[in-house]
Amino acid sequence: MHATIRRYEGVDAARTDEVAAKVNETLVPKLRELPGFAGYYLIEAGNGVLSSLGLFETSAQADESTKLVAKWITDENFGKAIPNAPKITSGKVVAHSNGLVAVA
Repeated sequence: MHATIRRYEGVDAARTDEVAAKVNETLVPKLRELPGFAGYYLIEAGNGVLSSLGLFETSAQADESTKLVAKWITDENFGKAIPNAPKITSGKVVAHSNGLVAVA
């Protein structure tokens, strides 16, 4: 599994709810259609920072999601609400837990 973390700084705080609603309405369905999709999370960190975590089976699929998200920002006219390119961290997931505990 591969993860991509995108950190957006300088986000218009007055439009965070609008961005989050559109993510759920239009971005997540597009991401779900990508091969290898395993999950997506949007995090409101405050102080004009939004971060996202995308999970895919392969590195190439994760890279494709980054292209899709960049196009989505343009298509949804969020260039002013999200004025800066994200800081991206991407790589192979080497440890994880889903939080579920097996009962014997």
